[in-house]
Amino acid sequence: MTGTPPQPPLKSLVWPLRLTLTGLWAERLARAFWPLWSLILLVLAALAFGLQDLGPLHWAQIGGGVAALLALGLGVLGWRRFAKPTVGDALVRLDSTMPGRPIATLLDTQAIGRNDPASLAVWEAHRARMTARAAMAQPVAPNLRLSSRDPFSLRYVALTAFVMAVLFGSFWRVTSVAGLAPGAAEAMPGGPSWEGWAQPPAYTGKPSLYLNDITAPGLELPTGTRLQIRLYGAEGGLTVAQTVADALPPPPPPVADEATPAAAVPDGMAGVFDLTVNRSGRLAIEGPNGREWDVTALPDGLPSIAIAGEIGREADGRFTQGFTASDDYGVVAGRVTISLDMSQIDRRHGLVPDPEPVEPVTLDLPMPLSGERTEITETLIDDLSKHVFANLPVTMVFAAVDAAGQEGTSAPHAVTLPGRRFFDPLAAALIEMRRDILWNRINAPRAGQILKAVTNAPEGFIRHDRAFMRLRVLMRDLEAKEASLSVEDRDAIAEELWTIALMVEEGNLQSALDRLQRAQDRLQEAIENGASPEEIDQLMREMQQALNEYMRELAEEAQRNPDDQQQSEMMQGQMMSGDQLQEMLDELQRLMEEGKTAEAAELMEQLRQLMENMQVVQGQSGQGQGQGQPGQQGMQDLGETLRDQQELSDDAYRDMQRGEGGQQPGEQPGQEGGEQPGEGQGQQDGDQAGEGGQGTLTDRQRDLRQRLGDLQQGDLPGDGTEQGEEGRRNLDRAGRAMEEAEEALRRGDLDGALDRQAEAMEAMRDGLQDFGEALAQEQREQRDGQGGQEFGSADPNGRDPLGREPGDSARIGSDQNMVQNDPNARAQELLDEIRRRSGDLSRSGEELDYLKRLLQLF
Repeated sequence: MTGTPPQPPLKSLVWPLRLTLTGLWAERLARAFWPLWSLILLVLAALAFGLQDLGPLHWAQIGGGVAALLALGLGVLGWRRFAKPTVGDALVRLDSTMPGRPIATLLDTQAIGRNDPASLAVWEAHRARMTARAAMAQPVAPNLRLSSRDPFSLRYVALTAFVMAVLFGSFWRVTSVAGLAPGAAEAMPGGPSWEGWAQPPAYTGKPSLYLNDITAPGLELPTGTRLQIRLYGAEGGLTVAQTVADALPPPPPPVADEATPAAAVPDGMAGVFDLTVNRSGRLAIEGPNGREWDVTALPDGLPSIAIAGEIGREADGRFTQGFTASDDYGVVAGRVTISLDMSQIDRRHGLVPDPEPVEPVTLDLPMPLSGERTEITETLIDDLSKHVFANLPVTMVFAAVDAAGQEGTSAPHAVTLPGRRFFDPLAAALIEMRRDILWNRINAPRAGQILKAVTNAPEGFIRHDRAFMRLRVLMRDLEAKEASLSVEDRDAIAEELWTIALMVEEGNLQSALDRLQRAQDRLQEAIENGASPEEIDQLMREMQQALNEYMRELAEEAQRNPDDQQQSEMMQGQMMSGDQLQEMLDELQRLMEEGKTAEAAELMEQLRQLMENMQVVQGQSGQGQGQGQPGQQGMQDLGETLRDQQELSDDAYRDMQRGEGGQQPGEQPGQEGGEQPGEGQGQQDGDQAGEGGQGTLTDRQRDLRQRLGDLQQGDLPGDGTEQGEEGRRNLDRAGRAMEEAEEALRRGDLDGALDRQAEAMEAMRDGLQDFGEALAQEQREQRDGQGGQEFGSADPNGRDPLGREPGDSARIGSDQNMVQNDPNARAQELLDEIRRRSGDLSRSGEELDYLKRLLQLF
């Protein structure tokens, strides 16, 4: 081998070899000089963002010197590390990517056996195979990964800074580096000289201008542009004359002694002028080599904003309001101020007195996260349902702010501020009393009287027991504090009224049927009150969901009682297919969209009657069921105890309303609860006199506590299960609350007794729910243990669907009774039964699929 570089043995290797060699150059340059180009990118990014103009001149000079020394050191270090790639290196890199290293083989010569024909033939065959491989060579990509040399990814930091400078900076500012070199003005021939820069405000997005390069007489600059002018040479050689900014400050004297302050003019500089353009005018540098411009100041216009469309109400009480805003350089923020429009308020009922001072509501407007903000169209979405302004006339004033701090406002827009709508009469009354109290605290006594009137006869009107108990406690607090109601107490009462109204409106019902009836009531109220299409859609979805849950409960009940033929026969005339039910709902939706509220209300009533009929059938078919199931009778007794406790609590509350301590005029002292044996509730419970149902409130509470204790010792479901044990703990809690209520009644403390009775009822409800879950689990396990028999299985007497008895010796069945009196009637009966069962949606999906396949066969 000679010292000359190796050449590719094949012509087909020329271009792969050149490309591989180019990749080696890129790879080694990147590995050797990545610190240098990273530093260069960082310096360029800093200059583009104007870092050199932020501090004194000598700081920028020191920074430039440090950067230059660091760049020199990194350049020397990279040069020492750099190894020039050769053609041989490229051949080795290319050869290493191919199996067998064919290029090295082609460059080799035969060492032994040159005179042996057989050996020569083997060698030529080997070279031919390697030649074919080498002809398929592809260029090798360079390995530019630097993670091992740059573990902290500093190169990516520099690259990111450079990209940000390209996008948001201005490389015109790099030209200001020329003024950092000391003594540059002295080296310029021709006497005095000058330099100037115009830097528009950053929010305009306009680049900086180097005034020395602008020879045109006219110059357009945005208002607020910063002018920096530096004069070099002897003092008085050049002067600045201008009418575009405020009074020109006198240039500092060019002193150079040791007492020179940090802000003094450097050597060779005659003056530094820093101006801000705020009007059109003349800018001139007078003297040798001077220049003059007619500056036109481009004013920054006020942003404009306007309301787009009508205000909308969402189903959950939120309101929506569109708006448009524009600005020549972009809107940066916006807000809307909502104030009460006193001239449009109907000053009746609780709004008669003047309102207490309420600050206007200020909401921030949404801004686009990306893109230009010169023209924006957005929608404000917020919820002010809890505010006193909800459902009252207000004025909305929108405001837009630009980057310069200028503000543009819209004309006042008069609307009725939307809030959450309450369709339940009690919930609507609670919200109205809440509004009156927030309007002015002097409405508190009136609100308390109205709440007492509303809750005087709660039976059938207030269906949410827990909400009723919380409302009674709230009424007592309101009555106690109404004379001196503080702002904190007012806000707490308003929050509690809101919570109770939501409980009444949305409900906390236990059964699927109650939820369905509740959804129907709300939808019917919305139809009659002319609710918006969005609210109708939301309530339609809620009713359909409740209806699906109720149908699923019916199906599960049918599966829990598969042998109840009475239930199947009675449900046959009342069940509807899913398609028929969906048709009714679609028709209801169509009528509402067309504005036919009368027809929609009639169809709604038909749907309600259908559900009530299904409820009656379900109740009749369920009579007598479960009598042999352990624990079900105990749950029924527990439910009766809960109802009796509710009646007792209602009587105690009525006694408290009639007078303090529950004592009515003409009562004998010492009789508790305001009742005498044989009167009031005692008369209503006259049939239970022997069971303790008749007597004073204290006696009735004691009887209920004893009855609960007997139930705890009796047969309740879920013995030993987690749900059952949790239910028993809830009953223990209910028993303790009953005992405390009994003691309170004995002392005549009706307030304390009502609180304890509410706690007892809540504990019993929780216990009923736990026992219900335990009973359902037991029934599921029982069905699984019985093999999961469902509708459509064989006859319990051992007959097949054709009425045959099982045969012997693995026969399908005997021939006995195979043909009955009328074979055609029997076949028609079977076909009708299959059709009937296929239309019963309470059956499982697998059974329905099987029945449909049977209908296709026959």
